Parts: sequence; C-alpha cells; structure tokens
Amino acid sequence: MNRLTAALADRYRIERELGQGGMATVYLAHDLKHDRKVAIKVLRPDLAASLGADRFLSEIRTVAALSHPNILPLFDSGAASTPDSLTTHDSRLLYYVMPFIEGETLRSRMTREKALPLDEALRLTREIGDALAYAHARDVIHRDIKPENILLQSGHAVVADFGIARAVKAAGAERLTEVGLAIGTPAYMSPEQSAGERDLDGRSDLYALASVLYEMLAGEAPFTGATIEAILVQRFTQPPPKITKKRPNISRTIEAALCTAMARAPGDRFPTVERFIASLEAKGASSTELERSIAVLPFANMSGDPENEYFSDGISEEIINALTQLPNLRVAARTSAFSFKGKNLDLRTVGEQLNVATVLEGSVRRAGGRIRITAQLVNVADGYHLWSERYDRELTDIFAIQDEIATAIAGKLKVTLGVGSERQLVRALTANVEAYDLYLRGHAFVKQRGLALLRAADCFERALALDPDFALAHAELAEALVLMSLYGIVFPADIRDRARRAASRAQELDPGLVTTQIALALYSIIVEFDKAGTKAAFARAIELDPTDIDARTFQAAFDFCYIRGQHDLAAAQLLGVIESDPLSAVAHGQAAIVLAFGGKLEEAEAQARRGIELDPGAFYSRWALIHALMLGSRPEAGVEEGRVMLAQFGRHPWLMMGVAFACGAAGQQDKAEAIYAELVARARGEYVQPVSLAISALGAGHRELALHHLREAASVRDPMLAATGLHGPMFTSIRQDPEYQAILKELDWND
Repeated sequence: MNRLTAALADRYRIERELGQGGMATVYLAHDLKHDRKVAIKVLRPDLAASLGADRFLSEIRTVAALSHPNILPLFDSGAASTPDSLTTHDSRLLYYVMPFIEGETLRSRMTREKALPLDEALRLTREIGDALAYAHARDVIHRDIKPENILLQSGHAVVADFGIARAVKAAGAERLTEVGLAIGTPAYMSPEQSAGERDLDGRSDLYALASVLYEMLAGEAPFTGATIEAILVQRFTQPPPKITKKRPNISRTIEAALCTAMARAPGDRFPTVERFIASLEAKGASSTELERSIAVLPFANMSGDPENEYFSDGISEEIINALTQLPNLRVAARTSAFSFKGKNLDLRTVGEQLNVATVLEGSVRRAGGRIRITAQLVNVADGYHLWSERYDRELTDIFAIQDEIATAIAGKLKVTLGVGSERQLVRALTANVEAYDLYLRGHAFVKQRGLALLRAADCFERALALDPDFALAHAELAEALVLMSLYGIVFPADIRDRARRAASRAQELDPGLVTTQIALALYSIIVEFDKAGTKAAFARAIELDPTDIDARTFQAAFDFCYIRGQHDLAAAQLLGVIESDPLSAVAHGQAAIVLAFGGKLEEAEAQARRGIELDPGAFYSRWALIHALMLGSRPEAGVEEGRVMLAQFGRHPWLMMGVAFACGAAGQQDKAEAIYAELVARARGEYVQPVSLAISALGAGHRELALHHLREAASVRDPMLAATGLHGPMFTSIRQDPEYQAILKELDWND
C-alpha cells in the first residue's frame, strides 16, 4: 500500500484496503481532481510482471469504451512507477480505477439471506443480462460472472470487472499458468471455459449468469463440492440440477430455461443472453394462473373389491380429461397425478411437487346398479376445503356425474367454460353401461403394457360386441393390437386385419377423438410402414389437442425420431412432455431412447435413471438405460445392468439383444455368441422378432447373419424394423451396405 500511495500521490489519496481477489487487491481512494471516492484495483505484482504493461493497457481501452447503466465504468488505468523500481519496466504496478459503490455485492446479500425472492432474482438477472448483451454486441466477453462481481447500487445490479478478464487474457493468457492463475471462478465457469478453451463466446457468460440465478433461487450454487475437482467432475458428468427440487413452486418454464442455459454443450444453450431473458420473462404461471391449477388424484376404491380399482381410476381419468378442455385451467398430467396413488402424502407436498394450487380427491363406491362418488377440492396451501359434494346415483348416470363434478370445479375456480355457460364437459361415450365398464377394464390393461395388452384387447372386443358404435373402444383396440405386435407378443400378420378394421371404424365413427388419430398413426407406422400416413395422423392429433401427452410422446418418438431422424426436435418435444408430466417414468424412458438415437448418451443415461428412480419396476426405463450404456463409452456397464434386468424381468428378447450388443461392444464376444445362440434356438419354437435376432447377431460379430434376419424382418413386417431401420444407431455399422439399402428400398423406406 505504501508503494501505491507514493506512486499515485499526485492524483489519488489511498485511504484503505477493501479486499483481495485472485487477480488484484482493491483499495478505497479519493480522486483529488474530481473530489470523489473511487476504487482502485491493483494487479498482483507477479501477474503484472508476467503480462507486461503495454499489452494490458492497450486491451483495457476496449473495456473503457463500454457505457451502460448496469456496467461499472472504468475511470482510469495506468502503470505506476514506484520509488524503488524506477528503472525496471516490468515491475510497475498495473492498476485501473472505478467508481466506489456505496452498497454491497450480491455475494454479501446472498450470504445474509441465502435465497432471494423470485421477482427480485429475475429482475437482477435481467439487469445483468442487459449488461452482458450490450457487451457481447461489442465482442467483449466478461469471463468471470459471479456474485462477487455484481454490485448492488440502490438495489440495482451493476457488473464490475467487465472485460478485465479479457484484457488479462489478451495481454498474456499463455503466461497465466506461470503465476498460478486461471481466469474464471469454478462454481460458475462454463464447461468449455473449465476445459481451457480459448475461443469463448457469449454463451459462456450465459452459463455463468444462469448459475448465478440458480444460486439466487436455491441458496447454493448448482454444483458444489469440497474441491474444485469435485465441482468440475459434476459439471462434466451430470445434467444441470432442477431448481424445483430446491424451490418446488418455481414454474416449470423457469426451470426449463435454466436447464437450457446451463446445458453442457454451448450449442444446446440459448444462442444469446437476450433469448434467455425473454424465456424467463415468459415465466409460466403467474399467481393468478397458479390459483387456477389443479391435480386430480386417483379416487379411492371403496367398493371392497380390489378388482374394482380400474373403475375408480377410470372415473378420475375422465374428470382429468374433462378439466383439460378448459382453456384457463392448468391440469396436472394423469401419470404424474397418479404417481401419488396409495402414498397418503400431505397435500401440501403433492401441490409442491406438481406445482398446483388445488387438489381434487375423492372416493368411489359401487354396489350393484348404484354408485356413490364423493369429491372434495382442497387448497393445498392451507388445507381449506373449497368445495365438496356427494353423489348417490344410478350407474347409468355416470357421465352426468363426471360432468357435474368438472363443472362445479370450474365454477369454484372461476374458470370460463367457453361458449355459453351450459357447455357440457363430459359426453356419453356409449349408452351401454356394461360396455363402458368393459372399456374401463381394457383401458387399465393398456396402461400396464406387456402381456396385459392381450387382456385389454379381449375387454375392448367384448365391449364392442355390446355396442358396435363405441368409437373410443375401437380406437383403443387398434392401439392395443399394434402395441402387441411392436412388443413381439404376437406375430405381425395375426393382428393386421383386426387392427386395420378397428382403426378404420374409429375414424368413421369419431375422427375428432385424439385417441382415434393416435391409433391411426400407430397403425400406419407399426403395421403398414406408411411414413406419410403416420405424419398426417399425428399432425391431426396435435391439432385436436396440442397438450395431449400420449400424442406428443408418440409423435416425438415414431414420427420425428424413428421416421424422420429429427432427433433434436424429438428430444425437445419429449423434454416439453416431461415439463408437463414430470413424474412420468414412461416419458423419461422415451426421452432416453430418443437422446441415445441422437448421440447424446450421457443425457440419455440421466433420463433413463430418472425414470427408474420414479418407477423402479418400469421395464421401459431400464431397457432405455441398457440402450444408452451399450451405445456409449461404458458398454460393460450395459452388460451388468442387463444382468440385473434379466433377473428382474426374465429373458425378454429385447433385454437379451441389448445385452448381446453391449457384450460385443465390450469385447465379450463369447457371451454375445451365447445369447444369440439362445435366441436362435427359441425362435424355432416361439416367435422371436427378427430384428432382435439381427441386433444380437451384430453383437456376436455375424454381419451376414444380421442381414439375413433383417430380410426376414422385412418379409414379416417386424415393427422393430420400423422403429430402428432408418435411423437406429444399432445398425450404423451396416447401414450403407448395399443389401441393407436394398431392404429399405423394398419397403419404400429409404430417405
């Protein structure tokens, strides 16, 4: 300090030291000429000597040209000669002068308060973002956005040290390691900056800004650890953490924006800070919208017969379907709401996890031809019952009861019903109550997937025998049949005609049903390999209801991913589905498959593991995990996961082909050969999908045998070929083979 005081005595009076950072020491001083307080930052002597004064001062002129209300300006800079170093150029003190802000840093505020209120955190982020956008437009990157560099002046954000890191880097970045310095702070540095990349752009600052916002909301940085190395390992191996795990009432829109801004690869982030800010400002549920949000929990079965569970579940789902028609009411997705079934959780917890303000719960008691339904609408914040009712009716009144419940809720939440106040939210699907009961049984079996699809088809066909004009039963029969074929439960030809008749009849009876269009789309791809028909039917389904979870999930997987190979579009749509249905293991598993198809294997693994966490008994999420592992850099982990799955689910051909492929990738050819031989032996006495045999053959190193099985797959129209043939990564090694291309040409499936 004495050297600095002597060197700057003609311009500044040094009063005291304010603090020290990695690159500089800060002093409070008085500007003698302008009679004002200033802050002077003096670079570390070893750093100054390494950089050289001329280059540093030349670069800092660019920074001095920045003029923005949220950027702390530079008043002055220089290289001060001190009395004991007048003849040694490299030992001069490098300094720069800034206004002294009467206030505190964002770090001080956060140390005192931990998490900040949402509105204030968003306002500060917008102010910091405005400063960054201004600088980025002038090719200036900050490189060290962190709470310590954000000053609060009268409550507003002012970014300090703007471009100083640029000046230091440009003046001598190659020498920084000589003095033990790295530009940036580990808790906020982007992955590319952590990796030492030199050509950074504004997306690196964007990553840091999102990290700061996360900390303002959560009270801690997104990645924490005892050492720098621990933090960096998390950043490179784990997806961005979800802010709703720390603050459940934060909107999913804000959470999605944060995850995008903190994506590991710069190309997966917002292209500019402005886009990030715009996404935050479209911040989802306002307080009014939150009040108009609801989760319908599965109604309790009070009938005394556990087998009647399908009926109470069906009633709950029909009420969800009715409420989703209301334009000003946000309804939690069915899968997420049903994930609380039988858990007896506090409703406040349910509301926080589903981000809703109200919950509808109830019970169903069925006896003979009569039914009793009780329902109550609860405010999750205080447990207050907003509305309750009991309905004792004939079973034939079931649709009227559902409509009354939905209408009463809409009125209580002051939601406009649309055209006219007498709009009916629930319409009778059939006049035959027994057919409706069979339909609900079948619908419950469809949700179970696997062999339950056989029972589902039987229920739908029995319902249609009672009411041949039951459109929804036709549609779901078609869906059940084609899924049976997809999963290898039946030979494709055995369901072809039945599925065609069911899908066509549903289209004739009620083309306005989303379920009808989903059935047509699945029939088109799984049975007919009809790309155009699939695309058109999915487009119509989304047109009918852009929020339908099943339509969006199937379209992303089958149309965008499997047919068109638009993996990024498919992944984006599925991540949107997860935003709407966050507790759906199926959505996470499907996202994992699509991400793996697009080569994003770490993200795929993370999605699969989240699906398993949500539902440890879910076959599809575990299959998706094997899929991600066998294609990635750790196929041996896929082999081990497959061993666990085979013990849990049995020797399903899909699991076996996945393990065989993983064994081949891991260099365990003998194991792959054994699995392939077992599947070939089984195929002599039972139906094994030819594509499963082909993928297993590739794992065992049998290229020609794989092509043989693929020719067979084309001849029998194995649906697995529709799902993997065009863009599936398992066939990358043979995709350009003339015989493989001939198979696709025969199917008219070449791109």
